[in-house]
Amino acid sequence: MDFQMTEHGFTHTTSFDTLHVSGDETYGFRPYQLLVSSIAVCSGGVFRKILKKKRISFDDMSLSADVVRNVDGVNEVTDVSLHFVITGTDASESTIQKALDLATKNCPIVQSVNKSIRITETFTLIK
Repeated sequence: MDFQMTEHGFTHTTSFDTLHVSGDETYGFRPYQLLVSSIAVCSGGVFRKILKKKRISFDDMSLSADVVRNVDGVNEVTDVSLHFVITGTDASESTIQKALDLATKNCPIVQSVNKSIRITETFTLIK
């Protein structure tokens, strides 16, 4: 990946669009937002793939991420809590939990950061 310095941060251009990254969110995504987004979306994508592979049907999935940063340090991310809401499934909570555990083990981004960032994943089922 190549990044070009701008007045307020850096950009990276892909075939899809240009990513603007800045410490000031007025000018782009803040680096910690991209870190948390990477963790959340990777985990969600692997989770969705596992549910489909196991033929666990569902109508929709959303997720939210809560972040804790160490304000006494360099404001590093210390904890990321992901909460999935799965709508329209007949699967049991134990079946979903097993799939989520498997997703955690197989998400490359989670596995890349889990020794330095505590990651917790929970879910709610809406039938």
